[in-house]
Amino acid sequence: MATPHATLDRLRIERVVWTMDTRLQDLPRRSRIARRRELRDNLRAAAEDVGVGRAVDQLGDLRILAAGYLAAEYGELSRRPSWTAAAVTIFLVEAVMTLLDYATRAAFDAGITTTTPHATGTFHWTGVPYLISDGTFTYLDGTHTSDGGAWTPLVYVLMFAGAFTAGRMWRLISAWRRQRHQTPLAVAEAEKEKSGGRA
Repeated sequence: MATPHATLDRLRIERVVWTMDTRLQDLPRRSRIARRRELRDNLRAAAEDVGVGRAVDQLGDLRILAAGYLAAEYGELSRRPSWTAAAVTIFLVEAVMTLLDYATRAAFDAGITTTTPHATGTFHWTGVPYLISDGTFTYLDGTHTSDGGAWTPLVYVLMFAGAFTAGRMWRLISAWRRQRHQTPLAVAEAEKEKSGGRA
């Protein structure tokens, strides 16, 4: 049975591992998982020798360590993609579209109920050209329900094209190619080490 002290040590290691993981969000998923496992294994091994506190301290600044991992994956840091920028772009487009949808529907409803407070009937709403499709507002004594008015495919094209561009996602392709070329070399080096360095 694990002692409270051992449990705290494990939690401290996990905190460091997941803190590092948040700094490595721009790495491809497979590479990020590998770095996480490597760091966890190294910390556990070091903790057995020198204790958790010293093992964590020996890592130094996690920002510098994360920058080293990113540089190893992509080369120059300015040439790496940004998942954060891509996610922010998607969020911004969605937020703008939600506000536009709400504002235009509210304006249409206000136009109907201002002129006819107890309106009854069906009214056609033209939406927003290219962005929001047409809709129908059905009124009964001034209260309405609406149907239609969905975002057009252009909105989703803009959302994902913006994310692709803002996040520089094309740089993932060169990173994946580099990773594929490095894998056979790593296997060859491991075989060489197993055979005692004989060519």
